[in-house]
Amino acid sequence: MGLQARRSASGSPGAAGPRRGVLQLLPLLPLLLRPGACGAAAPGEAEAPTLYLWKTGPWGRCMGDECGPGGIQTRAVWCAHVEGWTTLHTNCKQAERPNNQQNCFKVCDWHKELYDWRLGPWNQCLPVISKSLEKPLECIKGEEGIQVREIICIQKEKDIPAEDIICEYFEPKPLLEQACLIPCQQDCIVSEFSAWSECSKTCGSGLQHRTRHVVAPPQFGGSGCPNLTEFQVCRSNPCEAEESMYSLHVGPWSTCSMPHSRQVRQARRRGKNKEREKDRGKGVKDPEARELIKKKRNRNRQNRQENKYWDIQIGYQTREVMCANKTGKAADLSFCQQEKLPMTFQSCVITKECQVSEWSEWSPCSKTCHNMASPKGARVRTRSIRQFPIGSDKDCPELEEKEPCVSQGDAVAPCATYGWRTTEWTECRVDPLLSQQDKRRGNQTALCGGGVQTREVYCVQAEDNLLSRLNSQKDREGFKLRKRRITSEPTGGSGGTGNCPHLLEAIPCEEPSCYDWKAVRLGDCEPDNGKECGPGTQVQEVVCINSDGEEVDRQLCRDAIFPIPVACDAPCPKDCVLSTWSTWSSCSHTCSGKTTEGKQIRARSILAYAGEEGGVHCPNSSALQEVRSCNEHPCTVYHWQTGPWGQCIEDTSVSSFNTTTTWNGEASCSVGMQTRKVICVRVNVGQVGPKKCPESLRPETVRPCLLPCRKDCIMTPYSDWTPCPSSCKEGDSVVKKQSRHRVIIQLPANGGRDCTDPLYEEKACEAPQGCQSYRWKTHKWRRCQLVPWSVQQDSPGAQEGCGPGRQARAITCRKQDGGQASIHECLQYAGPVPALTQACQIPCQEDCQFTSWSKFSSCNGDCGAVRTRKRTIVGKSKKKEKCKNSHFYPLIETQYCPCDKYNAQPVGNWSDCILPEGKVEVLLGMKVQGDIKECGQGYRYQAMACYDQNGRLVETSRCNSHGYIEEACIMPCPSDCKLSEWSNWSRCSKSCGSGVKVRSKWLREKPYNGGRPCPKLDHVNQAQVYEVVPCHSDCSQYIWVTEPWSVCKVTFVNMRENCGEGVQTRKVRCMHNTADGPSDHVDDYLCDPEEMPLGSRECKLPCPEDCVISEWGPWTRCTLPCNQSSFRQRSADPIRQPADEGRACPDAVEKEPCNLNKNCFHYDYNVTDWSTCQLSEKAVCGNGIKTRMLDCVRSDGKSVDLKYCEELGLEKNWQMNTSCMVECPVNCQLSDWSPWSECSQTCGLTGKMIRRRTVTQPFQGDGRPCPALMEQSKPCPVKPCYRWQYGQWSPCQVQDAQCGEGTRTRNVSCVVSDGSAEDFSKVVDEEFCTDIEPIIDGNKKMVLEETCTQPCPGDCYLKDWSSWSLCQLTCVNGEDLGFGGIQVRSRAVIIQELENQHLCPEQLLETKSCDDGQCYEYKWMASAWKGSSRTVWCQRSDGVNVTGGCLVVRQPDADRSCNPPCSQPHSYCSETRTCSCEEGYTEVMSSNGTLEQCTLIPVVVIPTMEDKRGDVKTSRAVHPTQPSSSPTGRGRTWFLQPFGPDGRLKTWVYGVAAGAFVLLIFIISMIYLACKKPKKPQRRQNNRLKPLTLAYDGDADM
Repeated sequence: MGLQARRSASGSPGAAGPRRGVLQLLPLLPLLLRPGACGAAAPGEAEAPTLYLWKTGPWGRCMGDECGPGGIQTRAVWCAHVEGWTTLHTNCKQAERPNNQQNCFKVCDWHKELYDWRLGPWNQCLPVISKSLEKPLECIKGEEGIQVREIICIQKEKDIPAEDIICEYFEPKPLLEQACLIPCQQDCIVSEFSAWSECSKTCGSGLQHRTRHVVAPPQFGGSGCPNLTEFQVCRSNPCEAEESMYSLHVGPWSTCSMPHSRQVRQARRRGKNKEREKDRGKGVKDPEARELIKKKRNRNRQNRQENKYWDIQIGYQTREVMCANKTGKAADLSFCQQEKLPMTFQSCVITKECQVSEWSEWSPCSKTCHNMASPKGARVRTRSIRQFPIGSDKDCPELEEKEPCVSQGDAVAPCATYGWRTTEWTECRVDPLLSQQDKRRGNQTALCGGGVQTREVYCVQAEDNLLSRLNSQKDREGFKLRKRRITSEPTGGSGGTGNCPHLLEAIPCEEPSCYDWKAVRLGDCEPDNGKECGPGTQVQEVVCINSDGEEVDRQLCRDAIFPIPVACDAPCPKDCVLSTWSTWSSCSHTCSGKTTEGKQIRARSILAYAGEEGGVHCPNSSALQEVRSCNEHPCTVYHWQTGPWGQCIEDTSVSSFNTTTTWNGEASCSVGMQTRKVICVRVNVGQVGPKKCPESLRPETVRPCLLPCRKDCIMTPYSDWTPCPSSCKEGDSVVKKQSRHRVIIQLPANGGRDCTDPLYEEKACEAPQGCQSYRWKTHKWRRCQLVPWSVQQDSPGAQEGCGPGRQARAITCRKQDGGQASIHECLQYAGPVPALTQACQIPCQEDCQFTSWSKFSSCNGDCGAVRTRKRTIVGKSKKKEKCKNSHFYPLIETQYCPCDKYNAQPVGNWSDCILPEGKVEVLLGMKVQGDIKECGQGYRYQAMACYDQNGRLVETSRCNSHGYIEEACIMPCPSDCKLSEWSNWSRCSKSCGSGVKVRSKWLREKPYNGGRPCPKLDHVNQAQVYEVVPCHSDCSQYIWVTEPWSVCKVTFVNMRENCGEGVQTRKVRCMHNTADGPSDHVDDYLCDPEEMPLGSRECKLPCPEDCVISEWGPWTRCTLPCNQSSFRQRSADPIRQPADEGRACPDAVEKEPCNLNKNCFHYDYNVTDWSTCQLSEKAVCGNGIKTRMLDCVRSDGKSVDLKYCEELGLEKNWQMNTSCMVECPVNCQLSDWSPWSECSQTCGLTGKMIRRRTVTQPFQGDGRPCPALMEQSKPCPVKPCYRWQYGQWSPCQVQDAQCGEGTRTRNVSCVVSDGSAEDFSKVVDEEFCTDIEPIIDGNKKMVLEETCTQPCPGDCYLKDWSSWSLCQLTCVNGEDLGFGGIQVRSRAVIIQELENQHLCPEQLLETKSCDDGQCYEYKWMASAWKGSSRTVWCQRSDGVNVTGGCLVVRQPDADRSCNPPCSQPHSYCSETRTCSCEEGYTEVMSSNGTLEQCTLIPVVVIPTMEDKRGDVKTSRAVHPTQPSSSPTGRGRTWFLQPFGPDGRLKTWVYGVAAGAFVLLIFIISMIYLACKKPKKPQRRQNNRLKPLTLAYDGDADM
């Protein structure tokens, strides 16, 4: 990124002239030779058009080796035709070719610190011209505008402008302009007028005035303020005496000036002459006296030097006294007749401004190291006061200046970095996690699982390396044995698989063989010598198996004995036919001993009897059963039993292994050995000799182990000493201590060095240098300096050498012990500077002189006692009679002693319940913070305040109170959730396949007072906590066992014996299946009833000549997936061929289609839900295991043995175990309470002290939650609030004159309050405020006197300033527009004489900005109408009535009089501002719509029988349209007269009566017809009953 260093000299494109060949110029020669063509074109002639122009591309990037101004940037320059196409360079003027390269400033990253954008302030908001043309009639929000600001890139250090492109490299240029709002014009708003003042004169004609003040100033071009004053003439009783036309007027004092040097000289000369005359009279003094005078002069000189900071010069000032008439014109003094005229001169102090020295050099940066990330340091420069201000309102300027700084340079070291470090975790402890009622609290040695560890965290300046980790593993081997495997490993930290019982058992045998043949099935019976039937052999089909029963390669069985063929008989026709032998039953015993022997049985049955002639007959029943011995091995089972591994002991034989590695994360330094006990155990007997167990299976007795390194105690170095208190508090006699500490990083282990050095050290602080206090020392007042006689001699009544003057004194700074100190120490620590000058009086001969008042005498404490103070007359005054007049000049003053009674009363609220410090329950020698006693008896406090008899707050000690009422209180103890113990596990929910078993806990007691919450309860039953684990029931645990079928008992006897149809039976029993086969007979319900084999069946016993076939073989398997188009079959083999006439053998194959869920099933794995997280019995939390199980489910939904799914080779890609985490119930741990804070108020009733604690360990899981009370407060002892307060200003007093410049005074008093806004401060003795710095309203300068102006009678003058108005924002619809708040105050003009109006000053207005503004709205308000008028006024939203502020266009009407006015009799002006008639009159309107007259509405008088004219009813006619033609008829009343002049009824009355009678009859008949009920038809009655029957349909059986 680069930028342009200098601009190219080329002009605009238009400036580049065309460059053409000579030939091209020839045709133009005649033109050039025309007049005016030489040098410049003739006036009014255009230049020749330019066809070719130079064009430039943008400047490229600034390139260069170094940062800064040495870079170079280039750009493309080409020649182009005016139409835009590029042409040869020669066509453009070469002289005007722009530069294609220039110097530039190469910006680098480090320039970011040197350059920055400087943002100027926003200019005034100017209206947008296009929008200002179409202004709306009523301004609502304001006018949109635009404001602009200046933005330049500057070099920060030198504060000089730089190219924008440098700053743009780092940050885009900020916005130069923004939209803004010009608010609506706001006119001046003023308050209501005050009440009228009293008349300016007590007699004769005077003036009264009333004033108002400005509430809101005009803004944004609004109209100015109206007059703030109104006058009216007032008259009272005529004056008896003549009114004085003149008054004495005093002008302002001139500035203080020094007497002219000539005058000084003259005065000095006069003084010396006088002294000489005195000396001559007295004679020369003795040497001792001269020495004393010399010392005194030296001392005075020294005082003057000490006063070098204050250059006090006493000068004089004068004022003019004149006599003025009513119009303000000067008149001769003689017109103002007065005994004593005001003083026209006085002594004063020459005003001096503060003088300071030059700034010192900047101090070094407070931060001596370099690190951009951390905050900057600061550097300071100072200056000192050379001369303090005298009589000036301006304070001295700041004496110290600070600015941030950064130390830079090669020599600056980088700053130290700090980081948190932690010690090692302590041992894992489970006991803090146990709930209150947990039984395991008593037996904590066996606890395991998740627990709590703690560590310390500390701040260090260094970094440590982390250790690397290494893991190692180990292999195992196996042997021929009887095995079992672990189906569910123990969970938690209970030692892994080592805690499981033995998995291998061995039985000694004489001829062990690893591989053997196993018969699978017997082949067909092959008769010998190729005969059809008779004796023969059966060959066994075999496979080779290993000791685990798994099928292996046949070659491995080459040493095993091959099973020999079995003898058999193939029956001939007419022979007896026997079935094949059944399988051998399970062995009756698992082993053989002296009394027990294992037996197995098998049987066969008769399928067909032999013929009568020649056939082999069936054997007897004993030959149908066979018994053999089994499990002939002795009943002695042995296995190896191992003990736990011993400790790791150093192995000297392996010394070479000395490298450090890690084993389970622990650093290790050498190899050791571990041993364990291994014994041979006989089952149910005990330990036997080792030879009985197979040696090859013997577990290892020794294994190598890594010895952990010796760990020495490692501590951090000591921290720095805590600082000693640097400031000294008076009365603090406690010896302060400083301490330092360190932290154990590594605890000793494996025989390492113990931690013996102390972790904490403390020592007493060195006694601080005596708290040096400073005081001002005032020196003697100097001579009283009068106004020079040359000034006062012209004044009437002046006497030389006496009168008022001023005197000065020196002040110095002293230490408390009297030693000299710098003046700056006193300015800082010794309070306000004592007065340097004071008014003084050199008494003239006629003045009375007294000593100063003595102090008041002391009070003896009695109520009603008196104390006094005295003074005496001195000098010549003793002889003057007027001075002895005690009425004017009292010599003694008395005052009553204070009579104090006190009473105490409680104030404020009670504090929190505060437990006594140090109540900590210690568990097992370790402070377990989670179980700190946070409950029990404590105390709460309420503050006491002490008041005197005047209701003034005083120190509580006056009421003999220590400041508090105490009251015992109870902090309730938390109680944890209490649950029952676990119930026993339920039975597995399924007898076959995977189910669940459950155990639960019941809620015994809910938690309260912040105790440990209950675990998440079951949603349905809120009182239970469940634990669920999957379980597996072996499907072949209980099996049906059948005995062979009996011989077929023929029920239907055929022609021949022993053949025909019959029934055969067999026994079916449910038996418990074991690894050695079915053993015990059990109840039938334990076996699956659906699987129960048949106990009887129909059968056919073949006759002797018939064919005999075998039992049906097993069904073939259906091919999967099941499909009705596929079949399964079973077959039977012919055992005996039929004789010649016997029944032939049937087709011995049976087929059936494969029907799903009938004879064909699909199988699929199903996985159960996860169990709850299982921990070791002894664990509370931590890592556990969740398990789930696989189920083999048949397509009809039945769980079956897993082997069905395994045979199909289905995928098993589920994980059966997964680790899980039970969150530890960590109780909330809190820090100790902090010390009590300082009081929130230094005095008063509402002060509070607070102490806090923080959560050091948030609660986790079901741990005890943190209490809500993390902050406690208690009231501070009540202290009275003392402060200085001004009194009211006195009226303006002009000494010895009626008007002009005077003074007004106020006093300052010490007041006490209780700190609340409601308490109005009460005055107390000043001694209570002696320790309080005299500051009032934040100002150290107390102003007790100020000049004021008393207007002369007839003067026109400005009233005092009104108080500041409320802070008001510029708002629209209650929303601030962001222009800030504004306050205003004003001064109204007061006129005393009407003829002096032309001399009046302008009324004044003053505004200031403010912060805490509010939005106010202005609304028109109106009273109720009174006649045709009402009052309308504007009101601010806070209820203040104002003038201005409300929109004039929306002003409601205040007057509703009609135009023209309503002059007709009985008419009035209505609300619609039209004329209407009063009640009883009707309007008669003219053609132009105006009211012409109000006519009385006629009244109909209907007589009764008793009195024909008695009852009058008035009926008003509606607007009669025809106005009366005669003017006399306007006021006439019309009556309807029913009687004629003869007293008879008129004819129309009969007509009306007849019409009314007919109408009455009509009305009565209509009413009758409407009310008469029609007769309903009969058939409707059934319908009316219908709802009743329907209603009972549903309850017909009731």
